[in-house]
Amino acid sequence: MPALATGAGHEPGLYDLLAALPSQLQPHVSRSEDNTFLQNMFGERSLQTLVKIHEQLQFYEERKPVPVLDSAAALAHELSDEMEGKSANREIKELLQLLGRPHVKSLLLVHDTIAQKSYDPELPPLPDDIDDNEDSVKIIRLVKNKEPLGATIRRDDLTGAIVVARIMRGGAADRSGLIHVGDELKEVNGIPVDDKKPEEIIRLLAQSQGAITFKVIPSVKEEEPTKEPKVFMKALFDYDPKDDKAIPCMEAGLAFKRGSILQIMSQDDATWWQAKHEGEANPRAGLIPSKQFQERRFALRRPDATLPLQRTSSRRSYDVAIDFEDADYSSGFQLAGFRRSFRLSRRDKKTNKSMYECKKSEIYDTADLPTYEEVTTYRRPSGAKHRLAVLVGPPGVGLNELKRKLLISDPQHFSVTVPHTSRAKRNQESDGVEYHFISKHLFETDIHNNKFIEYGEYKGNYYGTAIDSVRSVLSRNKVCLLDVQPHTIKLLRTAEFKPFVVLVKPPAIERLRETRMNAKIISGKDDKGSAKPFTEEDFQEMVTTAQTLEVQHGHLFEKIIVNDDLSTAFGELRGALKTVETETHWLPVSWTHS
Repeated sequence: MPALATGAGHEPGLYDLLAALPSQLQPHVSRSEDNTFLQNMFGERSLQTLVKIHEQLQFYEERKPVPVLDSAAALAHELSDEMEGKSANREIKELLQLLGRPHVKSLLLVHDTIAQKSYDPELPPLPDDIDDNEDSVKIIRLVKNKEPLGATIRRDDLTGAIVVARIMRGGAADRSGLIHVGDELKEVNGIPVDDKKPEEIIRLLAQSQGAITFKVIPSVKEEEPTKEPKVFMKALFDYDPKDDKAIPCMEAGLAFKRGSILQIMSQDDATWWQAKHEGEANPRAGLIPSKQFQERRFALRRPDATLPLQRTSSRRSYDVAIDFEDADYSSGFQLAGFRRSFRLSRRDKKTNKSMYECKKSEIYDTADLPTYEEVTTYRRPSGAKHRLAVLVGPPGVGLNELKRKLLISDPQHFSVTVPHTSRAKRNQESDGVEYHFISKHLFETDIHNNKFIEYGEYKGNYYGTAIDSVRSVLSRNKVCLLDVQPHTIKLLRTAEFKPFVVLVKPPAIERLRETRMNAKIISGKDDKGSAKPFTEEDFQEMVTTAQTLEVQHGHLFEKIIVNDDLSTAFGELRGALKTVETETHWLPVSWTHS
C-alpha cells in the first residue's frame, strides 16, 4: 500500500498509520479471514482517498500564512507624509527615497491585494431550478459481522416508504449512533429499495458481505439518547415470541419464563418494551409486550380459552429485523395442618360441613392479571425482622410434617402462630398455648376490623389466624411458619411481612401410591381430628389441586418443592429459608421503599 510522504523529521500522518496498521496487527490476528477483512477494509480506494483529503485539509489549516497587515501601501504613504519637510538624518532620507520608488509602491500594493483576498475553497452556487423540498440524504457505512444489526424496518402505511421502526438498545445500530427511528431507507449497497418488500431487503442484506452502505433520509427529529434509570421487572408469566402473532418482529422478540428477572432498556413504545435478561453479557435488547398491553390481552382472553394471540388489527404494518445474520409413609400419619387444620378434604365436605370455610374479600376474588412486577435487590439487614415463611400446598402433601421438622430442628429460630377461637376452653387447655380463647362478640368485632388472615365457623364457634399472631412471632426475632389458602397471600404481600412463599407439590401419582398407600391423613372432621387412610381419590385430588395452584397462583411462588422424599424436601426447604436470610435476592420495589 503506497504511503504519503511526510518529509524528513515529520510525524507520520493518519494515512501512514492506517496503511501500516494491517501488517502491525497481523501477528495478533489468529484467523485468516480476520486478516483478510482488515486488509480489504484499510485497502479500499475510497477510504484512502478520504484520508488523503483529510490530511491535505489539515495541512492547509495548520500551514497557511496569515498576513500581519493588509494595508501596507497606505501605511507607507502615511509614513512618507509624516516625515516629509522635517529635519532628518541620513537614514530617514534614505527611507523616504526607498518608499518613493515605483517598484516598492507596486510591491506593497500587490501584498495588500493578496492579503485581502480569501483563498478558502468555495462551493459552487446552487442551481436555480433546485427543489427546495428535496430531502437531504445521509450515507451510512457499517461493517457486517455475525451480530444482528439491532434494528427493525417496516413499510409506512401512508407513504409506502421503508422506514426504521425501532432501534434495539445495546445493539450494533444503537452503539453506532448513525441510524435513528424514522429514518427512511432509500438504498442498500447502491440498490434502490423503494419498490421492495421488507423481506426482500432482508434477503439483500443477508447476501451482502463486508461493509454495507445505506442511503437514508434522516428523520425530521433526531433526539439525543437519554440515559434512563435502570428498571428491573420480574416476569409473572411465560412468553415466547414465536407463539405471539401480534409481535411486530418475531426475530427481535425476547423469550422468558415466569420468574425471570428482566432489565427494561426502553419503554418508549407503549405497546412493546425493550428488555434483556438481567446479568446477560449480550448488551442487545429484545422486544417484550408492555405491562399495559399484556394486561389488556389477558383481560380479553376468556378464562377457558387457550387460543393463540391474534394480530391487533387486520391491516397493521409489521416490522422485520435487519439481521446480519424418599419418605417412609408406610406407618406414619400425614397431617393436613399443624395444630389441627381448619380445612377439610373434599371427601369430608361431601357429608360434613367444613370446619373452616375461609371468608374471602371481594377485592381479592377478582381475577389476577399477572404480567410484570418491578423488583430490586434486597439483603436482610443485621437484626432486622425475618421474612414471613408461607407454605402452600394441597391437603395431605406434607405441609404439617415439614413445619414440624423445622420446629424440631431449631425451636429457637422457627415458630408457628397460635390460632384464635370463640369456643370455651376445655380441661387441660391453656390460653395462648392451644388457642387464644376470646368471646364470640370480640371475634366478630375483630372480623369486622379485618384483623384475621383467615377465619371460619364450625358448630357455632369461630376459628382463625390473626395478623397480630404473626407479628408476635416476628417480633421475637423468629421465622414465622404459616400455611394458608393461596388467595390470602395477597393480603400478606406487604413491606411489613415480605413473605417468602413456597409451593409444596406431590410427586407423580404413581409415586404417591408407592409411598403413601399405607399412610393416614388427619381429616379434621372435628376439632380433635380423626385419621383415615389415603384413597385413590385423595391421590388424584392432591395432584389436581397442586396443578391448579401452580397455574392460578404460580406467579406468587418464589420456590417450588416436590415432596417425594420428606427428608430431601425438608433439606431443600431449610436451605431455601437460610438463603433468604443471608443472601441478596429480588423483592418488589414497594416492599423496600415504603
